[in-house]
Amino acid sequence: MRPNRSSRRVSKRGLPPRVVATAVAALLVLAAIPVLISLQSGSSQADEGGSATVNSRDSGSGTGNVGPVAEVDEEFLVKVRQAGLWEIPAGRLAQTNASSEAVKRAGLHLLEGHVKLDQLVREDAKILGVKIPNEATEEQQEWVRQLEQAHGKEFDRLFANLLRSSHGKIFATIGEVRAATQNDLIRRHARQANQTVLDHMEVLEDTGLVEPETFEEVEEAVAPSE
Repeated sequence: MRPNRSSRRVSKRGLPPRVVATAVAALLVLAAIPVLISLQSGSSQADEGGSATVNSRDSGSGTGNVGPVAEVDEEFLVKVRQAGLWEIPAGRLAQTNASSEAVKRAGLHLLEGHVKLDQLVREDAKILGVKIPNEATEEQQEWVRQLEQAHGKEFDRLFANLLRSSHGKIFATIGEVRAATQNDLIRRHARQANQTVLDHMEVLEDTGLVEPETFEEVEEAVAPSE
């Protein structure tokens, strides 16, 4: 029996183009399946690993993977928080009670800088499980009351000296913490605080109102005890 013409046509020319295209597409799909499975598995593992990291940092159990939290680290976070709780109101008062444009400018620097630091300290304290206060110290609250009652040149002088004294003392503390801490978050925090406080000291000094007694007070407070 002879093969018909259509059979001879297939044997000579190969499979029809539509059949070939379908077969190739099927092979590509089959080849892609292991890759997709691998990618899905890797994505799932990455998500699980990321979740584990977040959970360990947000658990409040302490250190996570950032290092130990020493007592000096906790004290540092408390002091940064307390500084913001009175210096942010002081910066606002400078905009209404000051007569000097340089003092108003210094107040803006304080306001902006401590708003950022306060957000950072609350985040880091939560991660590290450190309890921070919601009120400034009694002494700091008294300083705010003094500033509220002062206006004009009296406010300018009081603001420049109170704030320069406070910043000078905590600036020394920041250096000590940064030099000794083993905690990565505290190192980052100390670096940011150092830059912020240095900027604040400079704009306060630019007012020309910081008195020699203020520098002497800071020097005495930060001098190492014998």
